[in-house]
Amino acid sequence: MGFRTVISERQHRLGDELRRLRNSAGLSLPELGERIGMKGPAVSHTESGRLGINPERLALWLDACHANDPEYRAGLLAMSQGNGKGWWTDYRHHVPTSALDLAEFEHSATSLDTYETLLIPGLLQTKAYSEVILDYSEKTVEFRQSRQRILDAENETPFHAVIHEAALRTMYGGPTIMRDQLNHLIEVGRLPHITIQILPFDCTVFADSDTPFMLLHGRHSKLDTVVMEQPQGSPFLGEPEAVASFRRQFERLKGLALPPLSASASEPSPASRDSWGLLQHIRYAVQGR
Repeated sequence: MGFRTVISERQHRLGDELRRLRNSAGLSLPELGERIGMKGPAVSHTESGRLGINPERLALWLDACHANDPEYRAGLLAMSQGNGKGWWTDYRHHVPTSALDLAEFEHSATSLDTYETLLIPGLLQTKAYSEVILDYSEKTVEFRQSRQRILDAENETPFHAVIHEAALRTMYGGPTIMRDQLNHLIEVGRLPHITIQILPFDCTVFADSDTPFMLLHGRHSKLDTVVMEQPQGSPFLGEPEAVASFRRQFERLKGLALPPLSASASEPSPASRDSWGLLQHIRYAVQGR
């Protein structure tokens, strides 16, 4: 098998996991290689993502490193067998590689948590709102809308969003587009697999997080991944300490945000002190513009 010239984030992450396992087991590259029938350089290339690994050798690797959790092993096997192809492949000439990697991670995630400060989360954006944000780039907008398939009834990936009130009050595209966007949030927020909470302006406790991020849950908690939104790009984080830190941040944000409306509630009151009450209040204010 030849070396990969382009390494996806999934392949990077698999290699990082295998390296962590080897280091935890206290094995050098040659030592592990001897146990699984590989030369030391080939082990190194596998850990860097440049070289793939077949299921049989992966099982030997996990056995040698005493990785016995069946769910964790199954998650690593799925990562190793992925070919990176999906609906997102059609957009490889239209969006950055990091966007393709995100779509692949979302496709395999068991659930998603996200925090946004100044924008509506991409998975909850209306087409008109996305067009404004993405400068009316047709293929980029189409790609973002296609990502939302994971929230369809066919997939129903659990999705929890904490959105800062600033994102609701910034009139991107004007009142009409924002009113429709707020209506869309209210509509999808009633779906049982979607939870939306608003972090209000009058929160008196510092949230300790000013950077938008998404926490993508894997088949095992060790395979969770964080994607951060930054002007220079969207780095993917898989180090256990970093992921654990973002998990704590998201739990803190959930606690500071207004409670979501129950999906079973028939008609939220605009005066109620919950996320939907605030959403309704902002929507009425937009309608009056």
